[in-house]
Amino acid sequence: MKQGQLRRFWLFFLVAFIFISGFAFLKRDRKLNTLCSDRQSLAQQTSGLTRTRPFPIALQCWTFRKFSFLETVDYAQKLGIRFLQAYPGQAFSSDRPGLVFDHNLKSEDIKVVQDKLSQAGVELVAYGVVDLGKTKEEKQKIFDFARRLSIPLIVAEPAEEDFPLIEAMLKEYDLSLAIHNHPEPSRYAQPEKVLAILKKTGERVGVCADPGHWMRGGRKPATALQLLQGRILDIHLKDRSDFGVGEEVVDVPPGRGKANLREILEELTRQNYSGFLTLEYENEKEAMNPIPAIKEAVELINKNTYFFGYEEILSRSRGRYSKHGWNHYGPGHFELDEKEGILKSVGGMGLLWYSRKKFRDFILELDYQCSDQKTNSGIFLRVPDIPVSDDYIYHSFEIQINDSGEGIHRTGAVYDAVAPAKDAFNPTGEWNHLRITFQGKHLQVELNDVKIIDWQAEPRGKVKDFASEGYIGLQNHDRDSSVYFRNIFIKEIK
Repeated sequence: MKQGQLRRFWLFFLVAFIFISGFAFLKRDRKLNTLCSDRQSLAQQTSGLTRTRPFPIALQCWTFRKFSFLETVDYAQKLGIRFLQAYPGQAFSSDRPGLVFDHNLKSEDIKVVQDKLSQAGVELVAYGVVDLGKTKEEKQKIFDFARRLSIPLIVAEPAEEDFPLIEAMLKEYDLSLAIHNHPEPSRYAQPEKVLAILKKTGERVGVCADPGHWMRGGRKPATALQLLQGRILDIHLKDRSDFGVGEEVVDVPPGRGKANLREILEELTRQNYSGFLTLEYENEKEAMNPIPAIKEAVELINKNTYFFGYEEILSRSRGRYSKHGWNHYGPGHFELDEKEGILKSVGGMGLLWYSRKKFRDFILELDYQCSDQKTNSGIFLRVPDIPVSDDYIYHSFEIQINDSGEGIHRTGAVYDAVAPAKDAFNPTGEWNHLRITFQGKHLQVELNDVKIIDWQAEPRGKVKDFASEGYIGLQNHDRDSSVYFRNIFIKEIK
């Protein structure tokens, strides 16, 4: 081969190689994009399965900044909102225009506030955003004010060097403090800065998250909430028509804008958030009448709450779960993780039953997890009387939990009566979701969103008869393998 031909050959080879490599890269890039798209779709499907829990709704008084504090209490009562977050500087009352609501109120005016709240059935749950001042004396004045009005949470943006003193005072006064995020140039505008502070403090210091202010800075609210997981004490629930700032970007009721209310509620549910959804509406054009916006916000929150209309029967107060309203019959017991709200069976055979009321027609939903493949437990329905012996097992139906059982004794079965239509339980060590509907004699069981029982109940197997109403019970079967329960919600069917 001549030298010119050789040169042309290698040039052709090089061009062909680049073309083939580029085609292969393009094909791989398309495949990667498709894979990423599939993963994103899967993540969205998983997110869609999140059963958002109800959170108590509070009202930040700034929403009614054009009105007095005492008038705001009346508006909250009319809106059906029982909890308020007050801020310093609001007019005290319409007939005393020179007086403002803050921590400088005299004792007789504090008494007026206490009486007004009591008459309206409204409770102050937070105070802020408040300037804590530079001295200990200034902080004490605010903390004393919170103590006198039984306010458990202070919202502020303290100087970093003040936190050692603040933490000591929070412990002394049995209070908590939530760091708020006003937009730039506020020192805590970015969640990373707040997180750096929280790494140095105890749990009495947390976050008052403001999605609206994050949106002003272009931050996605749910992502910021993820970053601050476990330290969120309050949220000023806002929404904006778009990210950024400008005359055309305004506050809108949560759920109507770009904040993604559903995603926020899912993230708070995932974190087992125990605070309030504090509604704060800042649209100046509606400041003289924010009531329609607040009503719409409540409706949108309810619409995006899976467990709206349900009662959580493992009660929680100030971030702690308790077994108040539950009694136990028989050997063994259930341990409760008061922070996470998880019950763990110990020993047996016994029954933890909800004693506050009997249920007739209802939808019961809960999560459970087996510690072993041979874990044995069950959920008892309509236990007719207070358990004083094992006789209840002959007069109430049990939804079985026993992955190693067979037929009418397998997970999902109506024990000793009806076998599940299929196996729908997750592997040992994973959470399962049960939805049980009992209406009249019609009993339906869904396990992990798969219908496995659809039956007109009748005495069968060990069950001699069953009542039209009764108690709900959770079984601790034996000491060899524990079962865990959480997120126990019930809705009565009227």
